[in-house]
Amino acid sequence: MYTSKLNQVSDKEELVSFMKRFSFATIVSTIDQIPQATHLPFTITYENEVVTLHAHFAKANQQAKNIEGQTVLVIFSEPHAYISPKHYDKTESVPTWNYYAVHAYGNCIVVQDHSDAIRSLEDMILTYEPGYRPQWDSLSDSFKDKMLNGIVPFTITVTELQASQKMSQNKTIDEQKRIINTLSKSENSQDRITAEYMTSNLKKKS
Repeated sequence: MYTSKLNQVSDKEELVSFMKRFSFATIVSTIDQIPQATHLPFTITYENEVVTLHAHFAKANQQAKNIEGQTVLVIFSEPHAYISPKHYDKTESVPTWNYYAVHAYGNCIVVQDHSDAIRSLEDMILTYEPGYRPQWDSLSDSFKDKMLNGIVPFTITVTELQASQKMSQNKTIDEQKRIINTLSKSENSQDRITAEYMTSNLKKKS
């Protein structure tokens, strides 16, 4: 991913936090040298400096057929917002877009062990809807096995993280504050979250 030095983020804990917050991501791999992509919810673990991603494909998904052993790319991409040149001091300015994106590269391994596959599903339940866990626990083993037969669980051990946080860092403090003021009042939730990250960046500088 192209990232200017001004917009790079290297703090791994910050990146993991971002990935967990915006965990519905896009996994990209190749089939016969043609890129293939699937949009999936992920769970993320971070232990002993190692980031691991967990998710599952539908078994019918062709991308699942040769994912084992591939180096894949997972894209976490939110929030983003249009930035109008009206906020800038100079008339000779153009529109742009602020955004935060993380690219995670890693090696993909299909989960073969039954208990590990169940654990992966249960971790996803605890991440996205803990209140569903009692209902899940009440389901029969035969039903759970049927569910497992229809999916391909996998893990990705992350080998590289690339991140771009483009939040008007090249603009003056006053210009950034005007952008934050406008975005924070927007009805669009993406605008408001972008304002949140811009505000956080300003606080780090102060």
